[in-house]
Amino acid sequence: MDGSTIFIKILLGIGLAFNVLGVIALYRFPDVYTRLHGTTKCTTFGSIFTSASVVVYSIFKYVTTGEPRFMTFTIHVIIAIFALLITNPTAAHAIARAAHKSGIKPIGIVDKLSEEKAGEKFS
Repeated sequence: MDGSTIFIKILLGIGLAFNVLGVIALYRFPDVYTRLHGTTKCTTFGSIFTSASVVVYSIFKYVTTGEPRFMTFTIHVIIAIFALLITNPTAAHAIARAAHKSGIKPIGIVDKLSEEKAGEKFS
């Protein structure tokens, strides 16, 4: 196993971890706003890291074989990353705005321990 294969596996592992965190955020968070925040951030970073592993693989293949199709593939993946960086936050904003306009209120997350400590300070 050479260095590029290890680096590709590390990038894929980081991307997978971010995507798993996005799934956990989708199921764990209480309302649409916090779910959007968690899933949008995590899936954006997860997709960037998995796409970066594809870029590293195709550059490695271009260097070893010299075939220009791998550089074309790299350029396409980079364009897809930029499209993702533009569309993912925009879509999340549109969903949050639609939820707000339809009257969905955010659920307040209350930290009981912090409230108790705050009460002790003021008593």
